[in-house]
Amino acid sequence: MKIRSEWKWRMIGFFGRILLWVWTRSCRMTIIGGNAYRELRRKGEPVISLAWHGRIFLVPYFFRGRDVMPLVSPSGDGEIAARIMAGWGYRLLRGSGSHTMVGAWKTMLRELRAGGEVIIIPDGPKGPDRVFKSGGLRLARETGAWLVPWSFSTDRKKILRSWDRFLIFYPFRRIVVMFGEPVSLPSDLSDREMEEKRRELESGLRELDHRADSYFD
Repeated sequence: MKIRSEWKWRMIGFFGRILLWVWTRSCRMTIIGGNAYRELRRKGEPVISLAWHGRIFLVPYFFRGRDVMPLVSPSGDGEIAARIMAGWGYRLLRGSGSHTMVGAWKTMLRELRAGGEVIIIPDGPKGPDRVFKSGGLRLARETGAWLVPWSFSTDRKKILRSWDRFLIFYPFRRIVVMFGEPVSLPSDLSDREMEEKRRELESGLRELDHRADSYFD
């Protein structure tokens, strides 16, 4: 049974990559605000990329081949994403706020202190929708990593009736990817200042969604 289950998941990953590749390549993509992010990566600066759970449909394709470490939930939905990403050069890390995070936390600390990039879903894996959890901020404070908001939208949307209002784009459409301004946190921030930064980032990432959604209006 284990062999059969593993074979099933491998097929999901293989055909999922093919489908997402063809689906996305049929679209025209515009990238806005990515210069600061690219410069940070060129310099070998540590980066924590941030995207809401409802905006991750494009993430596996967009960040492929960049030697990025995404934090992926051990849930069933996370397994689908992990299998798709596994063949695109990601160094997968399994964990979430609702599962044991000790090992994953240590791995992310090492990765960022070495100048790597981690992708975090700050409202995942179960929400509430677009409520910024503090884990990414604590990680940035401890490592000196830059927090980089990321979002995307499309000129014809399909929004699922799920807790995260999951956004899917149709084939042969136009897509816009938007980066927010990188944010750096001093290592001596107090808890009160951390909460202020959390609210600022939450508001900024929501605003980035709005800007992306309004791009084709």
